[in-house]
Amino acid sequence: MLTQERLKELLHYCPETGVFTRIARIQSINIGDIAGGVTSYGYWSILIDYKHYQAHRLAWIYVNGMWPKDYIDHINGIKNDNRIINLREANKSQNGQNKKKAHKNTSTGLLGASFHKITGKYASQIKVNGKSKHLGLFKTPQDAHQAYLTAKRQLHEFNTL
Repeated sequence: MLTQERLKELLHYCPETGVFTRIARIQSINIGDIAGGVTSYGYWSILIDYKHYQAHRLAWIYVNGMWPKDYIDHINGIKNDNRIINLREANKSQNGQNKKKAHKNTSTGLLGASFHKITGKYASQIKVNGKSKHLGLFKTPQDAHQAYLTAKRQLHEFNTL
């Protein structure tokens, strides 16, 4: 497992920018080069000792001296913004609470709102402590979305909307 000591032998991390730069020459990679690149999922990834690491996790160990216990949440929702002030430890549930957009394949395109075929209305529900809580049926998708946002602000401690 990668240690803070080994990480600091190879890379410099700037907490104000969230950028890692090389401080050791490896094959064709020069000292001073920005380390890594963006993955297809939008996260910054860095290759160290033949293994890929997510930069937000590396930032955590670089600054705190230990690996995060679980997830690292990007507070502003930008997956490649690895400034230490934008990172916080989270469990799976908390990490999901910081969701800002609906999935691309939703029926309404709005977070927390879906079409309810049986009634012809729009349903809203939210997960709290792993359990779904029904928020109601609404005439418009915007009303269902608004009900979700109101509940999210009250019930999700990691919400930033």
